[in-house]
Amino acid sequence: MNQNILFADIQTWHSDQQAIHFPAQQGGALINCWLPLSWLQQQSECALSTPEAIITTFIEYRFDIEDIAEAMIEDEDFNDNGDIVIK
Repeated sequence: MNQNILFADIQTWHSDQQAIHFPAQQGGALINCWLPLSWLQQQSECALSTPEAIITTFIEYRFDIEDIAEAMIEDEDFNDNGDIVIK
């Protein structure tokens, strides 16, 4: 794990975007990371229908999700807004 990229234990469900937002920090810069609900449902093989179930499942997969986000940050795979969106 790259110690230059830090992830806070913060995650927020955004129903309008059907995605979970979780922040990362690299060299003092805040990076917005997003995980689509579809990705989480595919990985967990569960239909997640409540915010509580979505967040709980995100936490269960947190280390894998952070590994993917970290690799995307290192590869500078940002979208047009400067965010990381896991696909």
